[in-house]
Amino acid sequence: MDFLPKKIDDYVTAHSQAEPKLLQELNHETWQKMIAPRMLSGHFQGRVLSMLSKIIKPKNILEIGTYTGYSALCLAEGMQRTGTLHTIDINEELYDFQRKYFDNSNYGSQIVQHLGNALDIIPKLTENFDLVFIDADKSNYPNYLEMILPKVNSGGVILSDNVLWSGKVVGKIEKDDIDTQALLQYNKMLNENPKLETILLPIRDGLTITRVV
Repeated sequence: MDFLPKKIDDYVTAHSQAEPKLLQELNHETWQKMIAPRMLSGHFQGRVLSMLSKIIKPKNILEIGTYTGYSALCLAEGMQRTGTLHTIDINEELYDFQRKYFDNSNYGSQIVQHLGNALDIIPKLTENFDLVFIDADKSNYPNYLEMILPKVNSGGVILSDNVLWSGKVVGKIEKDDIDTQALLQYNKMLNENPKLETILLPIRDGLTITRVV
């Protein structure tokens, strides 16, 4: 769900940095071949992720939810030359698609793909991270937060996507709507933790920027 009128959204995109050619190709192929292409970060949000990463200049990045690899490549743009980006996805059918674009980028050797359940993989990661992007199954956002907090450096940043969930977070919550309930819990956890500084931006479906004190 987009929260801005289309004309304003188009104007914002037109007056933001252009999408790199490789990401244009990835964007196009995702919309051609994938079942749920709206899961892609896309041009504007991708440039936001890139800009934040360039400001933070992270050494190590963790991404939970790779999809076709678009957001990983955006985040990698700000990564240090000696850094590593770990990205986790449970869908093995997307692995080769992601790898093709990673290897065609300038960051292929720095991007490590993990295939499987993030709840099983995160505890096995030995690095600490300067930047984390959470964009996987919404019902596990609270669990991901608890797992990653000990692994995020002081001053590190956690980015969380889809935190407005098409506006459902301010509507009537159905008893079987586990995702929305989890996001409400997650947003509250971010906002009330004294060790976190959080701002929620109404970009696309909601993007939270959280700084670890």
